[in-house]
Amino acid sequence: MSIPKVMGTETEFGISAPGASEFNPVLSSSLLINTYAGSLRRIRWDYEQESPLRDARGFEPIHPREQPEEDLGLANVILPNGARYYVDHAHPEYSTPECSGPRDLVVHDKAGERILERSLAEVQRILPPGQRLAIYKNNSDGKGNSYGTHENYLVDRATPFARIVRDLTPFFVTRQVFTGSGKLGVEGPGADQGKGTYQLSQRADFFEAEVGLETTLKRPIINTRDEPHADPERYRRLHCIVGDANMMEVATFLKVGTTALVLKLIEDEVLPDLSLENPVAGLHAVSRDTSCRALLRLADGRTISAVDLQWEYVEHAKKHVKEKDDTAENAEVLRRWEAILAGLEEEPLGLHRELDWVAKYRLLEGYRARDGLRWTDPRLRLIDLQYHDVRRDKGLYHRLVESGKVERLVSEAEIEAATMEPPEDTRAYFRGRCISRYPEEIVAASWDSLIFDTGHEALQRVPMREPLRGTREHVEALLEEASDAATLVAQLQS
Repeated sequence: MSIPKVMGTETEFGISAPGASEFNPVLSSSLLINTYAGSLRRIRWDYEQESPLRDARGFEPIHPREQPEEDLGLANVILPNGARYYVDHAHPEYSTPECSGPRDLVVHDKAGERILERSLAEVQRILPPGQRLAIYKNNSDGKGNSYGTHENYLVDRATPFARIVRDLTPFFVTRQVFTGSGKLGVEGPGADQGKGTYQLSQRADFFEAEVGLETTLKRPIINTRDEPHADPERYRRLHCIVGDANMMEVATFLKVGTTALVLKLIEDEVLPDLSLENPVAGLHAVSRDTSCRALLRLADGRTISAVDLQWEYVEHAKKHVKEKDDTAENAEVLRRWEAILAGLEEEPLGLHRELDWVAKYRLLEGYRARDGLRWTDPRLRLIDLQYHDVRRDKGLYHRLVESGKVERLVSEAEIEAATMEPPEDTRAYFRGRCISRYPEEIVAASWDSLIFDTGHEALQRVPMREPLRGTREHVEALLEEASDAATLVAQLQS
């Protein structure tokens, strides 16, 4: 029987300093984060139990671990909402707290955008006159460099990883039809010939392998990092690196909601073999087909479109939900999944209220037609970038929101609350509440533990190996009774 899909996203935001003659993205990212975090900077990230080089295929690390960011003096903080906010590969990265469902994750993913927007406003107050930073929730700088938007899902350790690879790869290759955030141009092989090409995904150009451990070069469709951040005997954490950074709430909801359902199908062994003949080539082909009608060849010789392959997953998911997992949220995922696929069959460009790649295409086409621009005009590249600006008074996505041209799933009040409040039904609740209540007594934190200084000779580590423990139901009363960390730890130990 499949297990609950606790999930989260990690978004590396693009950062620049418009008009600056010299720009250090690492130092600028640290300044951005530290200015926002204030006194929380003193709580360090605990790397002790991390092993990013362990491979799900059974390989053990053969290289020394990279020097942690904290040793380099880079910002790395844990926020009261249970999230992690830090510098990663010269980018400010926001990792949401653990969420139990796709709608909650939409709220916390959007909260990350607001935190970056607020960070910009805070740092602007201390920058010299005439200097400013810009932040974009996108995945490419247009110069051959890509930065990731990763997803994480709790997976049953008993499920063979080879089955995850077989059944998830075709899904990832084809889900771009609704998860892509759109991109003008091509980066990678054939880039010069693709300057005027519009494609569904910003990330597809940068993937070169089917399976592997890398995340910054030779990127694989299925990442094999085996770092569960939970009980390693029971769980895996599927680290998905093949997705785009979405602005549209419907696209984010579908991205994580459908993937969670497919993982349950894999754990329950109900999917047929839908393997593709060449997944990497298929990933590129789907991204560059705005008609969504191009055919892919399966390993068994059949041909099928990306949309039709998604329908295969839908049909199995409908049966599974009806028989084993009939929840309101699963029903909503299925309803929207079917509606989007039906819309893609009828007229893909009609989905401009739900899908980023469609909304951006229509914006670009509107500017192009109005000003008589060729698709290769550099001004269109600027419009592409401006779609992703996190500032609500500047970003083109936000202008669509203001004019009622975007379908919303969550309210601004929910998003604002999530910038400070953790989810109530995962261990993020315990982490976030402890950060709020005992900030001076927490020495370090990670996804699966907190380290307290309770005044004793030895520091006290509180493990959190179960992602669905430490919820409001489990610990609210305990936290209210504990006026300090020493009392809390004593109560937990008893």
